Amino acid sequence: MELIYTILDFIDKGGWVLWWIGLVLFLMWTFIIERYWYIYSQFPKEARMMVAQWNAREDTKSWRAHRIREAWVSIAREALNQRMLLIKTLIAICPLLGLLGTVTGMIDVFESMSGQGSGSARQMAGGIFKATIPTMAGMVSALSGIFFSSRLEQTAYIKSHQLADNLPHH
Repeated sequence: MELIYTILDFIDKGGWVLWWIGLVLFLMWTFIIERYWYIYSQFPKEARMMVAQWNAREDTKSWRAHRIREAWVSIAREALNQRMLLIKTLIAICPLLGLLGTVTGMIDVFESMSGQGSGSARQMAGGIFKATIPTMAGMVSALSGIFFSSRLEQTAYIKSHQLADNLPHH
């Protein structure tokens, strides 16, 4: 329960943009986890089925058989890389939302200072602190996804090449 209060206090300090960053972060991690699940749970079954179908074929040497093999590898590669562009887009959106939060926070700071007619350094420092929280949140969110998305891409590349190697073309 204390964790929830801490999170809500953090969001209160950073402003409404943190809700959007949280939503983007949730979607990004949902897709990343789904990709890991597919690559390590579902794809091996599909790959074994393709290899079994290929080995059961009588014709694996003709031009037509080679085109079928290429199509199967291409389909597998596409399945492995599905949603990767969406994940990268969500990663790129996080720092942009953080920047939006900073800009809107600074506008609020200057607006409140001009309304009160005060230019105190203490008030300005507190406002800048509040305005930079979304930038930090956006950057941390993006960094958390960059590592895992690049690992996903690398794993998808390796798995697709392993499948191609397991579908021998004589």
